[in-house]
Amino acid sequence: MNKTKQVFAGSVPIGGGSPVSIQSMTNTDTRDVGATLEQIKRLAAAGCDLVRVSVYDRACAGAVRTLVDKSPVPLVADIHFDHTLAIASMENGIHKMRINPGNIGSAEKVRKVADCAKAHHVPIRIGVNSGSLEKDILAKYGGLTAQGMVDSALGHVRLLEEAGFDDIVISLKASDVPTTVQAYRLMHRTCDYPLHLGVTEAGLPGQGTVKSAIGIGSLLLDGIGDTIRVSLTSDPVAEPRAALDILRALGLRKGIRFVSCPTCGRTQIDVMEIAQRVANEFSDVDLPITVAVMGCVVNGPGEARDADIALCGGRDCGELFIHGKPARKLTGDLAAEFTLAVREFMQSLPA
Repeated sequence: MNKTKQVFAGSVPIGGGSPVSIQSMTNTDTRDVGATLEQIKRLAAAGCDLVRVSVYDRACAGAVRTLVDKSPVPLVADIHFDHTLAIASMENGIHKMRINPGNIGSAEKVRKVADCAKAHHVPIRIGVNSGSLEKDILAKYGGLTAQGMVDSALGHVRLLEEAGFDDIVISLKASDVPTTVQAYRLMHRTCDYPLHLGVTEAGLPGQGTVKSAIGIGSLLLDGIGDTIRVSLTSDPVAEPRAALDILRALGLRKGIRFVSCPTCGRTQIDVMEIAQRVANEFSDVDLPITVAVMGCVVNGPGEARDADIALCGGRDCGELFIHGKPARKLTGDLAAEFTLAVREFMQSLPA
């Protein structure tokens, strides 16, 4: 993996080999400080390292001060067209900016934003979306292309560089997964600025989660990407949870690895209920252990051999395995009994 330049959004490092950070965005009216702060806290509790808020008028920029002071995580301001809102947000303590210099206005306005960002040590993310590419780029390539997205981003980068600013993060998001992945791979070969990964307008949880996991996951497996956002049409809290699942699946975040079988006609316990209850109970635990729920004694013991603790089903009962070896028989409410066994197992681990 080629190390990118490192920038800091408040206390959160982005790039330079630092851990991949998780972002999301509020969907409240930023002027409603109470509602916005409550959502920020929920997002932080769900796993967000950074939270972005829309700043679209002076009242929003004024609210930034209170939000920054009370937020448990650094905040990012999302701003378009009005350079004065960018400057006001930075003066009110925002930790990171998301703008496109090309829609801020004249070179003088871009320089004012860059000078303020430099003075306040605020990095700027250049966010290119497939739906907002410049007309001349679309004409040059005959429509949306990965290269066109890269060209657009580099044009915005030049505006900041010419203003003497290079604490830059870049994103290149399309709703089409192959285009998104190709654009990020091209950019990774072109410059060393940190990359913010995401598939924009991915859709509802389910299909949108799959698209995000494929796009973000394939890039992270290539060693590309420094911070991520899973964009879903849902309660924003679903986004960091999905992002955590992606990072844990790739071994980039600690957390319990849950394994469960798809069941078959031999299954005589409620694998889905047991697995769901255990996963819900321990979803926030960051221990690097594997917990398995298997439906039968035919393949279960072998398939759960690598699990730290596992339940393998029998006829209305289950065998508890610890480190691949049978420990005891469980009966009755298997979901409750296995949940208790997992909790006791975790408590037995060295601190």
